[in-house]
Amino acid sequence: MKISTKGRYALCVMLDLAQHYGEGCIALKDIAARQNISKKYLEQIVSLLNRPEILKTVRGAQGGYMLARTPDKYTVAEILKLAEGSLAPIPNLEDPAEAAAAADSQLLYVWQGLFDTVNNYLEGITLQDIINHQTENFNYMI
Repeated sequence: MKISTKGRYALCVMLDLAQHYGEGCIALKDIAARQNISKKYLEQIVSLLNRPEILKTVRGAQGGYMLARTPDKYTVAEILKLAEGSLAPIPNLEDPAEAAAAADSQLLYVWQGLFDTVNNYLEGITLQDIINHQTENFNYMI
């Protein structure tokens, strides 16, 4: 399983918004500058994330994006699934009937175990956890 650039950048956008949570709308150009990602590419990424339960959008000169929920309510798995689609290591794994019919069904338990492990791990990490981890490591280095 490989996380694409699209998935990594989706996490970067959401983490940036989480780090600036409570500061109002954040312009995409500001996120692009801080993350060193082209604004044009970020527009494509944000279009994947732009759902009412994920982002609030404000148009106009003072417009931008903000999280629809608090940073502790977003998991890494949720964000990656929006950007990447399924996190399953093989096609159709999330549909047991189709997975069982696959040519390599003898290995199904291996792929299912991998999927469950990765999914559980990513479901257990929130944007707030990442912020807290960064803060702890920064304070430790000082």
